[in-house]
Amino acid sequence: MKFILDDSGKGHTIQRYDQGEVTVSNVVYRENCIVLPDRIISPWHPGDFLDLKTEDFSFLAELAAEIIILGTGARQRFPHPGLTEPLMQRRIGLEVMDTAAACRTYNILMSEGRRVAVALFMI
Repeated sequence: MKFILDDSGKGHTIQRYDQGEVTVSNVVYRENCIVLPDRIISPWHPGDFLDLKTEDFSFLAELAAEIIILGTGARQRFPHPGLTEPLMQRRIGLEVMDTAAACRTYNILMSEGRRVAVALFMI
């Protein structure tokens, strides 16, 4: 069980992540989700990392974030480069890491006032 201090007051923060769940702004999510400072999208499909499609990255590109963090579950896995083309076309940065690291990184960038989104696959 991991806890993350919420002291930003600037938007949705990830307070806790654990096997099969993540707590965002005092609400527990047990499905893949997307967290932005001003909203939470849950559930987020695809159901599994291997189900990622170009359309999923097109959806992420529509969120108007300057950077997308992709939390790939218990371990870091990289999507096929062709899938991320919608982000590259809009010059949106993509960082890929395991979900625990993605949660921590999102909180840091969000607290700095960055327009960031994190798409999380459950651990």
